Amino acid sequence: MFQYYDKAVRGTENEDKLVILQFLSGMIGQTFSFLNYYKEIPVSYDSTLLSVENEMAEFAIHEYQAKVISLERKALIYSHAKSPYSEDMIGEAFYVNSVRKRAILCNFAYARIRSDMRRFVRVQLDHPVEVDLVHDDDILKGNVKDISLGGAAMSVMDSDRLVPGSNVGIVLKLPDSQSNSVVEVEAEATIVKITGESAPFSCIIEIHSDKHSQQQIAHYINQRQVEIIRELKDINA
Repeated sequence: MFQYYDKAVRGTENEDKLVILQFLSGMIGQTFSFLNYYKEIPVSYDSTLLSVENEMAEFAIHEYQAKVISLERKALIYSHAKSPYSEDMIGEAFYVNSVRKRAILCNFAYARIRSDMRRFVRVQLDHPVEVDLVHDDDILKGNVKDISLGGAAMSVMDSDRLVPGSNVGIVLKLPDSQSNSVVEVEAEATIVKITGESAPFSCIIEIHSDKHSQQQIAHYINQRQVEIIRELKDINA
């Protein structure tokens, strides 16, 4: 899974925690922007800081934010305009209630949010999508785990022929829930990275699609986004 932030340490971890708590203590009633991810979809709503005590901070948050925090057990907080530092913050979940729309966070630290560097929306798949990788007239089967307009992560059983930097042809077999059919999408791709000591290996590719294939992939991603948002609404947390 994409690591969408890096931990940042300005002093020691304990010193940073105390500095953040001191800053938050002077910001009661102020608005902060939270960030979490659910199946690669960003969930980001404004929240209001209600109180700070016993090295914990209580926030009034959006229902959907609460649901995802209850799953991730943490929340990222974008750097506030009044913060003395440019770093973002992260806090661990001590208490979350989506009905009351409340979250209490603790063990604060500084962080740098990386996911804002993404050029395209990425979606995680509940059911792997089959893909054929065509290289030197050989066809290697794979299963896509997540996808965006610019790339995809997939699992493959054989990595010997997949060299980072090499170009391959791909045939994505994308399900279309509206027509209850499978749409085959052809495109060119570049192997970015192969990881894993044994099969199945993880393969990251960059997709170079033409206008038609890009429209087909975009349609599937939009369809998957709707499914994920519907799932999020139905979560009981």
